[in-house]
Amino acid sequence: MIIHNIELAASVLNEEGIIGLPTETVYGLAGNIFSEKAIKAIYQIKQRPLFNPLIVHIKSFEDLSTIAEEVPPIAIKLAKAFWPGPLTLLLKKKPLVADLVTSGKATVAVRIPDHPIALALLNRIDFPLAAPSANPFGMISPTKAKHVNEYFKDLMILDGGECINGIESTIIGFQGNEVIVYRLGSITLDEIEPIAGKVSLINKNDSAPEAPGMLSKHYAPRTPLVVAETIQELIQQFKNKKIGLLLFSNTFEGLPENAVQIILSPNKNLSEAASKLYDALHQLDKLNLDIIIAEKLPEEGLGMVMNDKLRRASVET
Repeated sequence: MIIHNIELAASVLNEEGIIGLPTETVYGLAGNIFSEKAIKAIYQIKQRPLFNPLIVHIKSFEDLSTIAEEVPPIAIKLAKAFWPGPLTLLLKKKPLVADLVTSGKATVAVRIPDHPIALALLNRIDFPLAAPSANPFGMISPTKAKHVNEYFKDLMILDGGECINGIESTIIGFQGNEVIVYRLGSITLDEIEPIAGKVSLINKNDSAPEAPGMLSKHYAPRTPLVVAETIQELIQQFKNKKIGLLLFSNTFEGLPENAVQIILSPNKNLSEAASKLYDALHQLDKLNLDIIIAEKLPEEGLGMVMNDKLRRASVET
């Protein structure tokens, strides 16, 4: 059920229920971090393994001290630069944050969403929200309320329009003086390093991930997907199949009759492409195709981030 009533959404959360939450990145499956009932429901609804921790959403920088401690100066600097926004910080948690939220780890992932409806909702409740992406575990992230509704027919979803960024938040942690990127996301390395200095990238762990989004297989459509260095070769390989092409900026001429294509950004704008990526995958996944061929994007900025998401969605991962 898609709604527009923030007060109604707040009442569901106050009663330890779960809602679909709009953010600037993707829609989240949100519940009270201090409610064991709500957190268990999030894992159950998503079919998410308990070893994969959740991200906590707060309404203000001042609220950070309620759930995290020993916040290093560089974390404060990054928060002041990018909050509210798609940056998640991995920090030592306070004891009141349940191990269920953090998958038993001593750190909690936390951010302030940059979405007016999400912030309005957070200001109407007196607890932070855990809000992993509102999709069954491993499937395409939702960037529209209708995507969430298609996954979870019985869930109350607060409609906030289409997600502006369309890509998950960047997750950063700290080990001594080292700044570590655990998940590539909407804030790029090019934006982070002028503030944090050179960072390390540790963004895969299939057994005990330090942060969300580190599993090798993720963001995947039901339709098999391959990432193409050379589109023409893969089209020839699958020429007798029903093909869907996911392309950056140019249409592909001479396609077989049973092929369709979606262009992410005719103007070669990586931000536009990122905002449309998951919706395009949702569209292609509904067409009963045999294969989706995704064009590799420029390996820079958000292009690198989108390539990372596509590789994790690929049957070749």
